[in-house]
Amino acid sequence: MTAYLGRLTVLDDTNLSLVWPAAGILVVWFVAQRGSRWQWLDVLSLSAITMTVNLATGASAALAAFFVAANLVQAYLFTALFHRWLPESVTSSDHGEGLSRLWQVWRLVGAAAIASGAGALIGPTGVWLTGGEYSWPGALVWVTRNVVSILLISIAVRGVGRSWVRRHTYRPRALPIGRTLEYALLSVASVAAYYLMFGLANDLPAAFALIAMTVWAGVRLNTTYVVLHNLMFGTLAVLFTLAGEGPFAMIASHPVRALVAQLFVGTVAIVGLSLALSRDERNALTARLREQAQLLTTVIESVSEGIGVVDEQGAFLVRNPAMGRLLGGFTSLDESAEAATYYGVFHLDGTPVAEDDLPQRRVLAGEQLAPTEYLIRNAGVPEGRIVKVTAVLLPGHINEQPHAVVAVYDVTADRRHRDELANFAGVVAHDLLNPLATVEGWSDALLEDLDDPAALVDGIGRIQRASARMRTLIDDLLVYTTARDAALMPAYCDLTSLLADITAGRIDHAQSAGEAVPSFRCGDLAAVDGDPLLVRQLLENLIGNAIKYTAPGVTPAITVTTAADPDGDGLTRVEITDNGIGIPAGHHDAVFGNFHRAHRDTDYTGTGLGLAICKRIVERHGGTIAAADNPAGPGTRISFTLPSATIPARAPTGPNTHRVPSSFDQAR
Repeated sequence: MTAYLGRLTVLDDTNLSLVWPAAGILVVWFVAQRGSRWQWLDVLSLSAITMTVNLATGASAALAAFFVAANLVQAYLFTALFHRWLPESVTSSDHGEGLSRLWQVWRLVGAAAIASGAGALIGPTGVWLTGGEYSWPGALVWVTRNVVSILLISIAVRGVGRSWVRRHTYRPRALPIGRTLEYALLSVASVAAYYLMFGLANDLPAAFALIAMTVWAGVRLNTTYVVLHNLMFGTLAVLFTLAGEGPFAMIASHPVRALVAQLFVGTVAIVGLSLALSRDERNALTARLREQAQLLTTVIESVSEGIGVVDEQGAFLVRNPAMGRLLGGFTSLDESAEAATYYGVFHLDGTPVAEDDLPQRRVLAGEQLAPTEYLIRNAGVPEGRIVKVTAVLLPGHINEQPHAVVAVYDVTADRRHRDELANFAGVVAHDLLNPLATVEGWSDALLEDLDDPAALVDGIGRIQRASARMRTLIDDLLVYTTARDAALMPAYCDLTSLLADITAGRIDHAQSAGEAVPSFRCGDLAAVDGDPLLVRQLLENLIGNAIKYTAPGVTPAITVTTAADPDGDGLTRVEITDNGIGIPAGHHDAVFGNFHRAHRDTDYTGTGLGLAICKRIVERHGGTIAAADNPAGPGTRISFTLPSATIPARAPTGPNTHRVPSSFDQAR
């Protein structure tokens, strides 16, 4: 039918039609049928229809054959380009998305132009070979009419299909009365304008003024309506021209008349669709930005840290509720920051903060500011609150002004805990240093004054070693307290040497106290990467527990082994097995909690923090720790993982080399 209608628009003996809607119908069908096993039937049908229509409308058989070849080449080339350049439109068309971006329209125009150009190399050539004269204007008309037909019909089909799918997928919303009246007004105005231009004042070359109707539709109304508006009134312009009415009918040359009419229709279609899709993209982008802004606002308002964005005049662009809470509930009545005295901002030594020393002022003045702590004391927080403030300059300008981002964190509890721990460490160090100095002094005096110190050298040597270990422990405790909040400082840890020192101290203590001397089986242990101080404390706690929780009359026997962790890449598993009283059933996980004592009703004393400290040390190194029963008998097996050493172990050298004492050493 469309092929027959197109043949009815032949203007002269060139046998070229003014319009060819079959081109648009054909490419839409071929795109939809691409890959179908019945496509060969489409080719046969197209060939038969084209031959029949052209022969019935006066074309020769040879010319009709050229037109068949031109249409097939055009359809196949467009289909290939469409699937290559617009694959997302092909895969989403079933869901009603279709062509929804401006760049997709330009790719569609390009594919239509290339495919129509290929067809023009065959169709007009057939006219020349069968008629004896080649018409360059006729070839240009061929390209223009087919491009316009493909553009209008393919966009109309996809636009209507998108609206149809959405209407049956989502419940359509009723249009406001004002928008409904606007649709009606534009439709009536367009009919009147086209009738005036093409029916009444048809000798005035002012058809360009009709683009105003298209601009109105593209800027204001639904994209599907814009597509249908373009198709309907473009068709109306062509019908008037065919009837000899309108400004285009005044052109004497038939090819030029057809070319101008098609250019008008194509221009109207592209302008309207470009405006509509640009508006749709802008609206979609605005909606996404609005959603992101809402999400960002929700996040900022929900965090516990105070966040504010302020300009040079102190006006807040953003200020979340946490900012007011951290400042004791003191917030400005307007959207501008008040003076430092209003909020009660002091330095940690109690001196007031000057206005020019406020973090946002210093950052906006061009200073690079490190995180700084301040004291907030006002009627809302009379006891005082310590906050850490960070301020950075926003890149660029907002409303032609620089802005600073200020973040406020409450560090009162951390600061108090740190101060309490430091005070505790200081008291412990002070209380232990005095008796330690006494022990060291008397040890030195005994060695110097005794005529024959051989009998006492061994005992005094043990005292000196214990004193040295005590001093090392105190020094390490002070260092650990000072660096409590700092990052870990992992280093190469030789577990063999470390355990040699720990076990030697345990053996010395047992012998000096007249207790059963524990036996240790350690062998060669793998080295690990860890903070040496924390790894030592970990092993001290676990070895101490293994010795402490041993039944009366039983000699502690402890085995320490290492192996590559099968469950963790780059981790070493350490297992400490003892022959103690074990852990009651159901407590193997709970023993790592704070203040949990599995043997609360026994004579074994303790605070219940030892294994909790061990768990924290292991987890800070990225490992895990677990407790289980000794598989070989009574007792417990504690296993934990630490990062494997990244450098090879070196043989220990020097006079301070330690070796883990074996049971034979202890027997001697």
